[in-house]
Amino acid sequence: MATDHIRYDLLAQDALRGLVQKVLADAAKSGLPGEHHFSISFRTDADGVKMSPRLREQFPQEMTIILQYQFWDLKVTDTAFEVGLSFSGIPEKLTIPFAAIKSFFDPSVQFGLQFETIEEPAAAGDAKAPAEAKPAIPASTAVAAEPAADKSAEGSGKPSGEVVRLDRFRKK
Repeated sequence: MATDHIRYDLLAQDALRGLVQKVLADAAKSGLPGEHHFSISFRTDADGVKMSPRLREQFPQEMTIILQYQFWDLKVTDTAFEVGLSFSGIPEKLTIPFAAIKSFFDPSVQFGLQFETIEEPAAAGDAKAPAEAKPAIPASTAVAAEPAADKSAEGSGKPSGEVVRLDRFRKK
């Protein structure tokens, strides 16, 4: 198998994170159109995530937030977004780098993206890194139904959904 020196998997993932950035920037500027709203899961232990110690203790690895009715001060930069949300009646401000996002889902139109953590290949000559260090599935996949139920700002507890690979729909 040929080595992918271009790293198409990383380029595709960056492009799809750019889609999330654009959607959030539009929502920050103009509000959420129609029935659109977002469920965003992210790694709370990722570099650049800012949240209160109380929330970090409650969600040490992963958290899902819902941006629908009760959020404020949504600000989007090139690398992250900030948002105000209320957790158990206590207002909190979160800063979430786009690189920390694990999934993005808009239930109103059944559109979603699931991101994987992709390890950069080790430098040449590093005996510890296997040559096949790339993921077995694409860097991101479409979500056909609602994402797995997580502890969220809304605490919805909705059932898990199925993750569908994009190439499943390609003509053969």
